[in-house]
Amino acid sequence: MDAAISLKNVTKRYEGFTLDHITMDIPKGCIVGLVGENGAGKTTLIKAILQMVSIQEGEIAIDGSRVEELTDQWKDRVGVILSGVEFAARMSARQLGRCMRSLYKNWQEDQFEEYLKDLQIDGDKLIKDYSKGMKMKLDFAISLSHQAELLIFDEATSGLDPVVRDDILDILLDFIQDERHTVLLSSHITSDLEKVADYIAFLHKGKLRFYMDKDRLLEHFGVVHCTPDGYEKIPGTYVQGCRKSQFGYEVLIQDRERFQREYPDYIVDRTNIEEIVLYHVKGEER
Repeated sequence: MDAAISLKNVTKRYEGFTLDHITMDIPKGCIVGLVGENGAGKTTLIKAILQMVSIQEGEIAIDGSRVEELTDQWKDRVGVILSGVEFAARMSARQLGRCMRSLYKNWQEDQFEEYLKDLQIDGDKLIKDYSKGMKMKLDFAISLSHQAELLIFDEATSGLDPVVRDDILDILLDFIQDERHTVLLSSHITSDLEKVADYIAFLHKGKLRFYMDKDRLLEHFGVVHCTPDGYEKIPGTYVQGCRKSQFGYEVLIQDRERFQREYPDYIVDRTNIEEIVLYHVKGEER
């Protein structure tokens, strides 16, 4: 499968933090969810892909070409939403749309107007008077209106109500029906990723802890509730993190089906992306 984005040993060092040798290929025609706690390196990784920060080691390629060799025209093929970045506040959405015509050679005015309608965006109201959620919807309308093939969104669904988020996720699912299209979506709302993502990449303290097919990920991990004695009998190779409670131990284990076969006396509950992240970030190590 062709890679839309290829990362090989990507490393960015700051004082007190290192994005540490990240290697992964993001296939075309899929949605990759990027998860991790604040400060894990998600935004740094996205900015490195977009050449907004330089890296000290490694290589980044878009559609098989190293990013250093790409012309400015490749940016026409990328739709981007970055947290904390806002458009001109004293313009209306329609005025901004007219500006976009000079920035993107494939700007689709009719499509933009359709998104304004579908997302219930007042195109004549000044952007400075928009709510946070309305500004985010405008970001989506713009990023989806210039025939982009690659969408890179950093916390793009935060601030949106559940109904609008669901509409946006449906748009993204439609977007990748064209197998040339790809989405990299950083989000703290893991339920969104469970709905749409094909793969999950988990960053923790600058390191890529896992990058897995979402369905395989949810099958791979499980949670065991047991007594302290029961916890001590679980081989360390299975334990990925644990949390103590007043009722005993909650243990995140890997290779769930194999563990269940070898230790049938334990009950292994299914888990979700949020729990997996929390156990890795906040759970105690053995």
